[in-house]
Amino acid sequence: MFKKVLIANRGEIAVRAIRACKELGIKTVAVYSEADENSLHVRLADEAIRIGPPEPAKSYLDVPTIMSAVEVSKADAVYPGYGFLAENPKFAEIVSKSGVKFIGPSPVTLDLIGDKIKTKEIAGKVGIPLVPGSSGATDLEKALEIASEIGYPVVLKASAGGGGRGIRIVMNEKELREKFPVAVQEAEVSFGDGRVYVEKFIINPKHIEFQVLADSHGNVVVLGERECSIQRRHQKLIEEAPSVSVDESKKKEIEEAVIEFCREIGYEGAGTVEFLMDEDGNFYFMEMNGRIQVEHPVTEVVTGVDIVKWQFRVASGQKLKLPEVKRNGFAIEFRINAEDPDSFLPSPGKIEELILPGGVGVRVDTHIYTGYKIPPYYDSLLAKVIVWGNTREEAIKRGLRALGEFIISGEGLKTNIEFHKRVLKTKEFKEGRHHIGFVEEMMV
Repeated sequence: MFKKVLIANRGEIAVRAIRACKELGIKTVAVYSEADENSLHVRLADEAIRIGPPEPAKSYLDVPTIMSAVEVSKADAVYPGYGFLAENPKFAEIVSKSGVKFIGPSPVTLDLIGDKIKTKEIAGKVGIPLVPGSSGATDLEKALEIASEIGYPVVLKASAGGGGRGIRIVMNEKELREKFPVAVQEAEVSFGDGRVYVEKFIINPKHIEFQVLADSHGNVVVLGERECSIQRRHQKLIEEAPSVSVDESKKKEIEEAVIEFCREIGYEGAGTVEFLMDEDGNFYFMEMNGRIQVEHPVTEVVTGVDIVKWQFRVASGQKLKLPEVKRNGFAIEFRINAEDPDSFLPSPGKIEELILPGGVGVRVDTHIYTGYKIPPYYDSLLAKVIVWGNTREEAIKRGLRALGEFIISGEGLKTNIEFHKRVLKTKEFKEGRHHIGFVEEMMV
């Protein structure tokens, strides 16, 4: 096992990783920007190194500075968490070539799954169903031909996109002619790769993802599925495990295909294979995320598997040895963000009062505390409230109770707690009839 790990991240995921390391007997090194000097991950780590000013490009995304921190601290591994450099194959390669272990997939694998077109080709090869559309990057004329064949609406996607970015919905031929060059330009600016492909736009699908763990010895385990259909502008807000929308035979079928897919690409570590499911229960491959997901706790809660600890274990060369994975009950996660619940605009400020929920079946992952000043430079995520129940109905009721106990206030500070309560009280969510367009419908 590693002796010392540098956590190349901030916020709640840095705290989560530090806690896992402590239980495994691993020393930790935190890196922090000037804005995060008083952050909880800095306090909890065994060592802390300041890496620059508040702007991410000059701190958490500054590879030379982070590598200097690795060298100075003599860390023998780097944990990237999610966001920032987590899925950057060049960073993974630099870390690996320095003689330090990158805790995640290999640079080659990260490069592969970062290319949505290549990933789709491999998924199709192993029998995973694909959304009808172009077989690869396309130009405008070919896109027009494909759209005419599969029917509108269609969606334009950046080959190097991900996380809900690089997506444009097109309703007709006129829009396609207008939006295609804009999509190419945006892809080039945002991802340094102007390739765009076209797919059939599936109306009101559910977002279903499968959690994977894999080691360097060819062992792959799927820890079940999560539903992440409560989204706004492709950004997840509420996640749950398992999904009440997927029957057991379909789960088994998809899990077997996911295992074959992971072996085909030589995957190592924790990852997620994501799908869209239409109203008839048909699954369509979206992408693979080569990192830990924000929503991993719901899977941990229903399986009893500590996914983050296993990231460290398999990265150190250990074999993935898990007893038969059994899912128990239902879990729901709520992302508590510092944002206006009506406009969803960021709402940073200083926390003057904080009371976190607790009790049976309630878990809170967070980096905030009373007196903490929320910086405006980063993601607005403040905490994740995860509730568990023997039944989904019990989990929903527990969620309402826990959200009601969550008290946070400060000058100018707003959160989306009330939004989550509104969702839980809707008939559509209670009956499992929500989909990825539900929030926009509900907010009208």
